[in-house]
Amino acid sequence: MDKPKKKQHQIKIELDDNVGQGEYVNLAIVTHSPAEFVMDFIRVLPGMTKSKVKSRIIMAPMHAKTLMMALRDNISKYENKFGDIKVTKGGRPAPNFKLPDDVLPN
Repeated sequence: MDKPKKKQHQIKIELDDNVGQGEYVNLAIVTHSPAEFVMDFIRVLPGMTKSKVKSRIIMAPMHAKTLMMALRDNISKYENKFGDIKVTKGGRPAPNFKLPDDVLPN
């Protein structure tokens, strides 16, 4: 007996011009609760004492893990093609980023 094939739906994804331009960030702060992961993306500039969050993404834990796996796969492909990506000690922001302790609950 053949199982009936499930009909696959294709999602059309639109990219507005404004969003398509992208936003450069060089710092991400990730926090979580039992229900969600919150990722704040920030651009920190030399000599500036204040920076604004450019984008905040909130995801369910399952989607955050799927994102992590997609990033891991893409980083692996990138490094195979271009070589290892160098990261500062412990993967932490460069030493000149002075972040307040009270904004990092995790």
